[in-house]
Amino acid sequence: MDLIERPPTEEVVTHDELIELFKTNSSPKHYIGLEISGFLHLGSLISTGFKINDFVKAGVKCTVFLADWHTLINDKLGGDWEAISKVSQYYHDAFKLVCPDIEIVLGSKLYEEKTEYWSELVKFTKHMSIARTMRTLTIMGRSEDDKKIDVAKLLYPAMQAVDIHSLDVDIAHAGMDQRKIHMLVREIFPKMKWKVPVAVHHKLLPGLSKPAETSDSQILGKMSKSDPNSGIFIHNTDDEIKKKISKAWCEEANIENNPLLEIARTVILHEFDEMDVERPEKFGGNVSYSDYNQLETDFAQKKLHPGDLKQTVGKYLVKIVSPIRDKLNLSEEIFEVIKKSY
Repeated sequence: MDLIERPPTEEVVTHDELIELFKTNSSPKHYIGLEISGFLHLGSLISTGFKINDFVKAGVKCTVFLADWHTLINDKLGGDWEAISKVSQYYHDAFKLVCPDIEIVLGSKLYEEKTEYWSELVKFTKHMSIARTMRTLTIMGRSEDDKKIDVAKLLYPAMQAVDIHSLDVDIAHAGMDQRKIHMLVREIFPKMKWKVPVAVHHKLLPGLSKPAETSDSQILGKMSKSDPNSGIFIHNTDDEIKKKISKAWCEEANIENNPLLEIARTVILHEFDEMDVERPEKFGGNVSYSDYNQLETDFAQKKLHPGDLKQTVGKYLVKIVSPIRDKLNLSEEIFEVIKKSY
């Protein structure tokens, strides 16, 4: 329970159901689904991958579902099936590198092998109104007021739900932006006498720029594949990583939506027992943090300057990202395919 509920986990629906699951099942099945789109970054690969590894350590059988059909439906990579297939392999290799103990399932392969998938999809959609479907389109980054939406996009939420059933999932895992689909699953699956999974949602890693002034800033301000300045990408050089962190939004004493504090909490202190800040004696001398709360308190009380935090976060991110970058082969062809889609 500690492993699954540690940062960046935001909520478990429900905590008691998860306890009961572990009491009755020594190796429950987990799933997280991913669209195949742009270059992988600190949020989409590393923060997510580290969270998946928490499940693995807890004895859970983890599956990363590469949703190639969903990618096509949502017009990612230009809706080009050949491009999606090529980039799928890049995603496969990346997640296997960060999470070696996972199983990876390709959506198109699941649909070919599970012949009853489409009949189950039709049965599931009998429980969904058009209005409810439109409300769930935010999981795709779409607006429910979109009047020009094509019919295929209306299938997306139901397909995501039936994926969960088809994979026989005990724990459905996603970012907070996917919460609506899991609530839909928990509402409709009992009506169909399908197994209802526990839902685990992790907080999305915020972008490096100042968050949007909105109550939904957690989603709007997330690290984005489409904005190269908003995040640390796996293929950034060490110097690029340090430069981006040095330019990141980090107001003195402000702990609200602070991207560097969030990176320290969910990425650095996830992998390192301590975070060592090196600074001259006249500014307080070196200090180490093994407890995130102490780091946050010191920052809020101006005992830790944004400049020192930036330098430290940059240094540790290089240690985390560079070994992955060096092992992950990104061919010129895949690079061009992804770049063309931006």
